[in-house]
Amino acid sequence: MKHRILAAALATASIVAGLPALAQVPKEQLMVPPADADKLVVISAAGQHGTAFRWRKDGTEYFRESILLRGMVWEQDQAIHIAANGQPDRIVIRGSTPQGDGAETFEIANGNAVWKSQIDSGSVRYDGKSQYSTAGGTWTSSATFAELLWKSPDKRMTLLPGGQARMTKLVDIPVGSGATAKTVTAWAIEGVGLEPFPVLMNADGSFFGIVFVMAILPEAYQGDFLKLQKAQNDALAARGPAVAKRFGQVSPVPVAFTNVRLFDADNGRFVEDQTVIADKGKIVAVGPASSVKVPANARVIDGRGKTLTPGLWDAHMHIGSDAQGVMLLSMGETSARDPGADVAPTIERRERIKRGELLFPTVYSSVLIDGKGPLQAQGGVTVSSAEEAVAAVRMAHEKGFTGVKFYTSMQPEWLKAGVAEAHKLGLHVHGHIPATMRPTDVIALGYDEITHINFVMMQAMPDEVVNVSNGLARFQGPGRYGKNVDLSAEPMRSLIPLMAKKGIVVDPTLAVFEQTYVAENGKLSSSYAPFLGTMPPSTERGFLVGGDAPPEGVTRADYQASFARMVQLVKLLNDAGVPIVAGTDGGGLELIRELELYVQAGMTPAEALRTATIVPARLVGADKTTGSIVVGKEADLVLVDGDPSKEIGAMRRTDWVMSDGALMNADELREQAGFSGRPK
Repeated sequence: MKHRILAAALATASIVAGLPALAQVPKEQLMVPPADADKLVVISAAGQHGTAFRWRKDGTEYFRESILLRGMVWEQDQAIHIAANGQPDRIVIRGSTPQGDGAETFEIANGNAVWKSQIDSGSVRYDGKSQYSTAGGTWTSSATFAELLWKSPDKRMTLLPGGQARMTKLVDIPVGSGATAKTVTAWAIEGVGLEPFPVLMNADGSFFGIVFVMAILPEAYQGDFLKLQKAQNDALAARGPAVAKRFGQVSPVPVAFTNVRLFDADNGRFVEDQTVIADKGKIVAVGPASSVKVPANARVIDGRGKTLTPGLWDAHMHIGSDAQGVMLLSMGETSARDPGADVAPTIERRERIKRGELLFPTVYSSVLIDGKGPLQAQGGVTVSSAEEAVAAVRMAHEKGFTGVKFYTSMQPEWLKAGVAEAHKLGLHVHGHIPATMRPTDVIALGYDEITHINFVMMQAMPDEVVNVSNGLARFQGPGRYGKNVDLSAEPMRSLIPLMAKKGIVVDPTLAVFEQTYVAENGKLSSSYAPFLGTMPPSTERGFLVGGDAPPEGVTRADYQASFARMVQLVKLLNDAGVPIVAGTDGGGLELIRELELYVQAGMTPAEALRTATIVPARLVGADKTTGSIVVGKEADLVLVDGDPSKEIGAMRRTDWVMSDGALMNADELREQAGFSGRPK
């Protein structure tokens, strides 16, 4: 989860007169917090990732924030001037983010609300009560937003440029001890995104902190992080049983999908005029519509003009909350891999699913393991030695995880020990490629899978990219040099057949690189364009956020050319027999865009669809029970309106979804998830 997404979702702030917004204000020119400023820390289970300060003076609230996350840097300040009506009337955000200049302004002038951000600008007549929701800014400025919402009538507030936010109490949580002991309250803010945004408030309605996979908390209370996370998650989970009861019941009668175009994932082909019958959670009949006998008591769903496929897989889905489940199912995603799951919340979510209290796809999770240091990954287990790496792997096995994902700050010797232990315990090994190493090095150590296409491209990167420690170089290097890599020459010419021979899986996540390398601020992302008009305004505004800023000496055109070369690489890997699994590294909306990019690369729609059905099922050893439409397998099915054999994007237009035999109307799932309509 990127910090900018969190900031864009909630941060609301304003500018004090006389503090102009300057383009790309350097760190040295940002505000310096006074000695009495409130200090907060940005943390995850892995450790600390940054600091934030908040202070007030003369009717203005100020924020200064520094975050270092896996090499990505946010250095920003923000000022909020509160007008007589209690609402912000002027805004400035200054500084830099991984996307570049973070400058943004808002002002009430001559009765109009006027704003300008890095992705948009606008002006409307001000109604005297609506609050501007910024496109970027400091995460900490969510404090002002939350406090004003808490004070609003019925805890509801109209937003600019659009939408409405509302706040609902979740649970009281005791924190601290001795002199610091007190009780804070978790509230859910809704209306700004598809999922509730939890925020922690003091008893008097003042801001205390925010907890997700990452958290921002007062320095004295950072030891309460896991306690707060669990209490908050448990309170949100209380909503789950009602949803599971509504949607998650196995059909009491057989369900017949008649006259469908069927995707045969095992053989990679589409077959016309088929009928499929599911009963008691299993597929019991598959064959020509003319010969399959439909039981007299069956519920019949006419599939003329429609296509029935196996339930889809997202092979790279970081699960952040229980609320994701309904949205994923509405997209036809009945299975997923979480490659780098936050340990405690994942175990608790797994148990809720087993008890039937949570409607969710089947998830196969890996523990993320990274080397301790300033660039360590959030939400992972950090290690400082080979012995600690082995212990982390053993913990993953003992707690029921199916794999381990190693990250970029691992030292080679720690990695070697961890991989060996993982194979000894039968765990799947995948991940990033650490500094000083190339694909052939991790393959020699025993990687089963390489995550992200940029790390496959790392084989051809110069030493100045390969040998630097972690961070943005692992992304900026392929963006800089990828366009010049000859994929038919060494070293790629030898790497591709080596990967095919050893069966090394690749999880390319092309959609996230399209967003990183190709997207420009203010232009609608290709992954999200089909959903425009179906989501809260604040969410849709975030679709305009562009990719990371290219480093000095590199242009956006260079990045785009390098991305095109990575797309070509995926096709070559697939043609050579390297198993490709479709993953998004996103929120779930991006999966069909991933498949569209595979088709653009030259795969057939059937080849692309296999990467999101039978291939990931084989990867986790579930292909005997799911991943294709075969008698005896679990009834994981998706009926889509259209012909993905001609237009893979038709996979977005889900009509019905069946997960383990539970038949769900996709439109009703979308409504429950917060969509206002079908994607285009």
